[in-house]
Amino acid sequence: MKPVYLVKGADPSLVSDGVRALIAELVGDDDPTFMVEDLTVDADDDTVVAAVLDACLTPPFLSARRIVVARNAAALKADGAARLVEYLASPLDSSVLVLVQSGGTLSQKLGAAVKKAGEVRDVGVPTGKARMTWLVDRLRSGPVKLDAAAGALLGEHLGEDMGRLNGILATLAGAYGEGAAVGVAELEPFLGTAGGVAPWDLTDAIDAGRTEAALLHLHRMIEAGERHPLVVMSTLHRHYAAMLRLDGSGARTDADAAKLLGMKSAFPAKKALTQSRKLGPTGVRRAIALLSEADLDLRGAKEWPDALVLEVLVARLSRLVPSRR
Repeated sequence: MKPVYLVKGADPSLVSDGVRALIAELVGDDDPTFMVEDLTVDADDDTVVAAVLDACLTPPFLSARRIVVARNAAALKADGAARLVEYLASPLDSSVLVLVQSGGTLSQKLGAAVKKAGEVRDVGVPTGKARMTWLVDRLRSGPVKLDAAAGALLGEHLGEDMGRLNGILATLAGAYGEGAAVGVAELEPFLGTAGGVAPWDLTDAIDAGRTEAALLHLHRMIEAGERHPLVVMSTLHRHYAAMLRLDGSGARTDADAAKLLGMKSAFPAKKALTQSRKLGPTGVRRAIALLSEADLDLRGAKEWPDALVLEVLVARLSRLVPSRR
């Protein structure tokens, strides 16, 4: 058991689940009533930091240890973070401090002190192939057993909204019983609204010329993902601006492309280089022209709803792919 833990992540639901799991682990078979003190940091209330420190420095009463939870840790001011760093240099043996960070930026010095004295638990959802591994692990340990098709459908449906995963699994367990086998037919009634998707889901579909899939991803980004139309435009602009920089640059390898684009990873640079070659100079120039026209339309050049402007843009961009011209 460490004197301090940091539970962090971008999704409040996943962070909350992570905190609950950690507290259950720390409490064990004891009664949490006398062990856990739950506080929330307020940037405008310095007394909360004092309350956190008082709790950490107070010996436990009727329990083996005291667990102090400090939520919204990213709201700590510099002096408050410094006081916690000072405490962590010599923490009380019978106290465990649990810092909770959901969004925002934690003080660097406090983050370093936590790593030195305790443990950081990142409950965020990874990207790429690791995302699927993350999902499979949680489905395997879940209260019901989804078959491969149902698991794939659930992952695709939730998209970036993985905070809903535990709730859906709990609902399935309540409907069908703990350990029940769940297929697509049993899952579909409980899916609800599709979650948001990552920006690369949209750009990958456009690059492949899959217009229908690209439009579906667009609506999920705007509706479930709550991305402003201009944010979507910015995503598309960066995507095609990279191709424009590579067009005629002489870049031949992924490493060349990454260096030219200032990217640390060669993977996105490879995608930009491949698509730039696929579209050719004419296709890249046409894409930039379409983006410029849509940007003006979003700013009032056409009296179209924003969603319609983006739908037309995405459909036109996906049609630039040679196989779909």
